[in-house]
Amino acid sequence: MNSEKKLISSVCKEYADAIAESGGNEVFAIGFCNEDGIVDVIKICANGHQTAVPVTREIYNGCSVLMHNHPSGNLEPSDNDLLIAEQAAENAQGFYIVNNTVTKVYCVVEPILPLKIIPLCEDEIASFLSTGGTLDAISDQFEERPEQIALTKAVAAAFNKSVTGVFEAGTGVGKSFAYLLPSVLWSLQNKERVVISTGTINLQQQLIEKDIPLIRKITGKDFKAILLKGRQNYICRRRFENTVNERDMFEDDSEQLDSIIAWNKTTRTGSRSDLPFNPSESLWSKINSESDACMGIRCPYHEACYVMKVRKEASDSNIIIVNHHLLFADIEMRMCGSGYEDTAVLPPFRRIVFDEAHGMENAATSFFSEQVSYFKLQKQLNILYRTKKAAVSGHLFTLDTISSGKSYINDIISIIEAIKETFQKLEQTALLLLDNGFTWRLNESSAAASANLFSSLSEAHVNIIKLTSLVRKMIEEIPEKDTELPAVWETKKVLARLENMGILCKNFTEWQEKPETVFWIRKAKFNGKNGISTTAVLTATPLNIADKMQAGLFEPIDTVICTSATLTTGNSFLFWEKRTGLEFLDKEKISTGIFPSPYQYEKNVLLAVPSDIPLPDNDLFQSAIEDAIIKLIESAGGRTLVLFTSFDSLSSAHNYAASRLIPLGINIMKQGDDDRFRLLESFKNDISSVLFATDSFWQGVDVPGDALSQVIIVKLPFSVPSDPVFAARSEALEKQGRNPFMELSVPEAVIKFRQGFGRLIRKSDDTGVVVVLDRRIYEKKYGSLFLNSIPKTKRMYSPLKEITDKIERFL
Repeated sequence: MNSEKKLISSVCKEYADAIAESGGNEVFAIGFCNEDGIVDVIKICANGHQTAVPVTREIYNGCSVLMHNHPSGNLEPSDNDLLIAEQAAENAQGFYIVNNTVTKVYCVVEPILPLKIIPLCEDEIASFLSTGGTLDAISDQFEERPEQIALTKAVAAAFNKSVTGVFEAGTGVGKSFAYLLPSVLWSLQNKERVVISTGTINLQQQLIEKDIPLIRKITGKDFKAILLKGRQNYICRRRFENTVNERDMFEDDSEQLDSIIAWNKTTRTGSRSDLPFNPSESLWSKINSESDACMGIRCPYHEACYVMKVRKEASDSNIIIVNHHLLFADIEMRMCGSGYEDTAVLPPFRRIVFDEAHGMENAATSFFSEQVSYFKLQKQLNILYRTKKAAVSGHLFTLDTISSGKSYINDIISIIEAIKETFQKLEQTALLLLDNGFTWRLNESSAAASANLFSSLSEAHVNIIKLTSLVRKMIEEIPEKDTELPAVWETKKVLARLENMGILCKNFTEWQEKPETVFWIRKAKFNGKNGISTTAVLTATPLNIADKMQAGLFEPIDTVICTSATLTTGNSFLFWEKRTGLEFLDKEKISTGIFPSPYQYEKNVLLAVPSDIPLPDNDLFQSAIEDAIIKLIESAGGRTLVLFTSFDSLSSAHNYAASRLIPLGINIMKQGDDDRFRLLESFKNDISSVLFATDSFWQGVDVPGDALSQVIIVKLPFSVPSDPVFAARSEALEKQGRNPFMELSVPEAVIKFRQGFGRLIRKSDDTGVVVVLDRRIYEKKYGSLFLNSIPKTKRMYSPLKEITDKIERFL
């Protein structure tokens, strides 16, 4: 083939001159292709002799084509040439052989050129949301939002430049449309799927049910979008059939099981959310899909698998909506060897949008934590061996039947019982350490009292090794024809899980050698056979997840959009960037922007702080806030969300308020009375009602209109100093000579405070009051960081009586 078809003429001349200068010997070069696939730049890398030239992988990383000449004029590849060509092909690189005058070229392997990117037209995308655009034409309540248009252009630019975009968008900006439009159009133009990750189910449902259908109308384009849930939300047909066949073992759940059997005959999705009732956790955990138990193509139900069906749907979707936890499961699998070009938990992707990105660090911290408890251990052991009255069952009996060697079943059962006994002892020891608290951290001061804990952990680790070794010996003696049976396959998965639990037990005893991990215990409740039971959960949490986020997310993904109403502290993204690992990225790869809310806070919102309430460290604080809450609720006529930082404080205040306000016809509800969705629906529908809540209700609560006219923030939301992970991170900063209060406590609290403040105004004509019962916001120097983090409002720092009078007039 003539070389002009593969190399531009100036490159041919440059290469021929280099060969001539080497005395006509072999010369190795690398080439870089233009958009048309023609080499327009080369770099001479090595000179050889008449029959060989040295080549190393480091030389040719990142180029389009590897090239060398054959002085003989015979351009057919040698065996060594073919070996290098094969390596090049694996890297999507081409491999060419040329003659000494570079007039002829033999193409051994063609380079695979990157897809030609079609950039988004930022102005064209913005026009959809502008006056006179398609949204204006189809919406009676259209109002152009300059902030939304600016954000849309910023997102489009981040896609075009393949950078990470960090954008704070205040309430009312319309950020979902601002990222959906560029995401959809990018996917259609460039045939690349875009993943959108959110922190809450509410937002996922809003996107899939409301926003995406409207995007179709606005753009006039058809595209495929899917909400993808974790596999644990779906029934596993194989596990379900096994449970049905052993229904005598599940008498407590027989009524629910019968209902699921009938439902399974008609369901198209197999999704838990489509069930007409909420199944018990004990039953669902026996029939749901689990990655460790999945047999893949070996499964007899593979073709009818609900998870496989939804994944097939996802594989040809333009937009995939997931939650943060599922996304981190995908990223972990890719970091552990799956790579970024193939399917892991999700199909491969190069562009992602994180909505509710303020929760990324917490979601990643939770996902990358490891846990073990007696409840969790027993679930695995029961797969191997379980008893119910006089009946026994489990995979051990199947394995014993098909194994050709001696029977180990009695020895294994003895070890299982020993493990259960050890874990029961371990749980009791852990609960004693917890005492009346909810958490306990292993550190220098607490280790002295942990001898019994370490003894039980070591014993558990040794017994788990004995168990897994003996079961593996049983598996080794199973004929090859039976090794693919479901019982064998699932047993191997159980052994892997048990080994991980054993390793965690061992790591607890070696905690001093692992300074980058926080080892701690927490109390948890679960539904047992005899009602609600308390268990101790042993947890290992990464001290810092910034390096994992940088290596697994920001570095390998072309475009990452991170957006939320609360990413900054003091108009700076620095705290959030440090916590998430973005600070490690080159600055030219990051685009940031703040897009303020268009709502008229200064006109429509009153921020009030009573000056006569004791400070939170005063013993009279609780009784004072309980009285204040009643007076404030009466002033607003109900319609109040009261946000606490402590459930004990919430319970006491709720009981006090209920006894005084219910007789007045004000419905007093509290978190825990019902599930979150039904609780919020009741709150929205009863305009005079009041909701007492904590923690998760500081965010994701969307109650526009008259149903919510007052938000009471009882205390500034500082993390509890005794929280194990927070305490460990604070100590780590202290050891570095830094100030953990100003570098960690305050920025975290500011972001959460902004979330709580943001519950009030949800649409442009909303009005209302935010009352902060913690006067540190005015009296402490750091209080200005909280005040300056929210929009300008009417403000009062006055005695409670003046505030309640003002509220009555204001509302």
